Amino acid sequence: MRTAIYPGSFDPPTNGHCDIIKRSSKLFDHVIVAVAENSEKVYTFTVEQRVKMLKDIVKPFNNITVEHFNGLLVEYAKLKSAVTIIRGLRALSDFEYEFELALMNRHLNCDVDTIFMMTDEHYSFVRSSLVKEVARLGGDISDKVPPIVEKYLREHYSK
Repeated sequence: MRTAIYPGSFDPPTNGHCDIIKRSSKLFDHVIVAVAENSEKVYTFTVEQRVKMLKDIVKPFNNITVEHFNGLLVEYAKLKSAVTIIRGLRALSDFEYEFELALMNRHLNCDVDTIFMMTDEHYSFVRSSLVKEVARLGGDISDKVPPIVEKYLREHYSK
């Protein structure tokens, strides 16, 4: 079975993330959407909330699971017998950072490859931080995030 991991903070998940998830599900037997937990980063949503949102989003897919992890991604990949890491790219500006990560992961575990997937052009400018800012200011984000995410954002910023 070909297992891949699509890691990220997903704070919150956007339609760009969903595009990568959907397309990855067609390429691999099993895709693990791995929600990163980094104690040094400040998140808008807890890891449990992010996992819950993603589990709702991936319900239509029978070959996708959602989990959270902390630590080195390549160690997590080894634990899950995954041979591929999926990284999404929105624009050229993402590439340098992602390229460095891929090289470091390859250095740490040469049995795990990284593939880059371009998101649909409709989402090339959509970043989680931008979506949060627009939601915080009361703007329309309905075409940038799934309905469950919009609900979480509206609840969070109505406090």
